[in-house]
Amino acid sequence: HQKKTELSSSSPLRTTPTNHRVAQRQTIIKEHPTMLSACASSIARAASARTLLSSHQRLLQASSSAAVSSIHLRTVTSAVGDRTAEHAWNKSCYSGIDYTISDDATVYDMVEKLVAHDVGCLVTKDAEGKLSGVVSERDYVTKIALLGKKSKDTTVKQISTKVANLVLARPTDTVDACMDKMLSRDIRHLPLIDDSGEVVGIISIKDLIKECLDEKEHTLNQLASFAIGEGGHFVM
Repeated sequence: HQKKTELSSSSPLRTTPTNHRVAQRQTIIKEHPTMLSACASSIARAASARTLLSSHQRLLQASSSAAVSSIHLRTVTSAVGDRTAEHAWNKSCYSGIDYTISDDATVYDMVEKLVAHDVGCLVTKDAEGKLSGVVSERDYVTKIALLGKKSKDTTVKQISTKVANLVLARPTDTVDACMDKMLSRDIRHLPLIDDSGEVVGIISIKDLIKECLDEKEHTLNQLASFAIGEGGHFVM
């Protein structure tokens, strides 16, 4: 019995798994406080990221549902996709000037007018004031300058594009339709005529590009407002 008691007192205490983990944790805390602080910060950041991601997912789901529900109707109330040639004409530099010239004027007179108004094309009219064609700076370069002719000795009707060969548009034509006409014929200007055939304006490729950019910017602004919760821009 005495032998057993001595053996028992000299034997080390048995360490349970729980006590072992506690001892390890205390050792780590004592020896690596900086590392533990970094880990704690990392865990906190991860928790914040998960919360933010969850919030974003809910926002995206809500926005997606709203967008899907509105796609069957018009999505943007301002109907920017229906902009017409009249919109482009109202903003064009041509709308504030006399963009016409007589058939019988000299090419020199035409060039002076182009330079004075800083434009590239004029609508030509006959003696009765009817639309007869268009004349552009390109006509001057290819039909006067390159051929060595004198602009003061040549009339506009000798170099203009006649009405039978013109590509025309109406004020009610969409910007996309006007763009297609210009690109398909490789031209840069479109005279606008009314229902009676009278010329009421002229637009350039630059006018159409500006209108397209304005349309895209308007759409992006409305989508951005919708995304951040400033609703009311979409038809539901």
